[in-house]
Amino acid sequence: MANQETKMNSGWADQDHVPGIKSELMELNMGPQHPATHGVLRLLLETDGEIVHKCTPVLGYLHRCAEKIAEGINYKQFVLYTDRFDYLAPVCCNHAYVTAVEKLMDVEVPERAEHLRVITAELSRIASHLIALATFGLDMGAWTPLLYCFREREAILDLLERIAGGRMLYNFFVPGGVRYDVPDEKWTADVLEFVTMLETKKVKDYNQLLSYNKIFIERLADVGVISQQDAFDYGSTGPVLRGSGVSFDCRKDDPYSVYPKFDFEVPVGRGEMGTVGDCWDRYMVRVREIEQSCRIIRQAVDTMPGGEVHAIGLTKPVKLPAGAAYSRTESSKGELGHYIISDGGQMPFRNKVRSPSFCNLQIIEKIGVGQMVSDLVAFIGSLDIVLGEIDR
Repeated sequence: MANQETKMNSGWADQDHVPGIKSELMELNMGPQHPATHGVLRLLLETDGEIVHKCTPVLGYLHRCAEKIAEGINYKQFVLYTDRFDYLAPVCCNHAYVTAVEKLMDVEVPERAEHLRVITAELSRIASHLIALATFGLDMGAWTPLLYCFREREAILDLLERIAGGRMLYNFFVPGGVRYDVPDEKWTADVLEFVTMLETKKVKDYNQLLSYNKIFIERLADVGVISQQDAFDYGSTGPVLRGSGVSFDCRKDDPYSVYPKFDFEVPVGRGEMGTVGDCWDRYMVRVREIEQSCRIIRQAVDTMPGGEVHAIGLTKPVKLPAGAAYSRTESSKGELGHYIISDGGQMPFRNKVRSPSFCNLQIIEKIGVGQMVSDLVAFIGSLDIVLGEIDR
């Protein structure tokens, strides 16, 4: 019997697979407080038993008018707001924004500052991927990997706190460079010690504990398969696109900063445990990206030159010439872009953000259909969305 929390659909479900049996679809809310939705996300489901017939994401619960706020503050002040987009990889969000501002400014960033940007951005990427691994394991019923990954993430937060002053939100990049130089010579040595520990021991622990766990594989292999064409059609980027076997990374294919100087690979899904583009492939791409970020950090530290860390004053507001610029960078979630229109003043006329999580989430409307509710939880976890970036 239907109650106030279940609304029966007037149409009949497709029951060709069970001749002679008909049932009505039930409308369910998954979220916005469901613990497996990775943020304040609401999914409106139509289900026939455990099978999902329709899945509609409902957004806006975390909307803070960030793009409109950008029009009322100067270019340097808005860096602080970009931290709040993807609060799991805030340095990557800083990078996308200041790169667009610098395009309009036509300013050359000192090479030492570019190296510090790459080091801190890759540390932030690793921290974000560790959260992705930890929460994904938790979604699948594994508690211990959460403790392991948070332990290493804590070490990253300690390193970033020493150079930027904050533990989670940093406001570290500024147009023209970075806010602070390294606090002491020991900082770079500690960074190298951390990445060595991660490469030689910790990633192996994650793989042994979770990645190649039989139960974990059976929950993810052949589940939530995203074909290359579907990934293209929905504008997916980052590990979601690369998990489908597409080798596209802004750091390689549309290079910025000093990334062209470094040797690293772009991991892609290979269908090792099931079908190319399944949940396990997307998970494994993030594990391998942690290893590649360690390679980049090591090279950036070893080749970092001396000199200044910013090209212009930190306190004086910048005034940009009239025009428009778009800049895209590779954040932990995918292609993060800022399109800035300047009218020649100290504040932008318009600042449009291209959020990778927003684009990656939309594909759930297609891939979610036909899955069981439990597999839908796995699929959401494999997308690694963050609602601060989606709603803004």
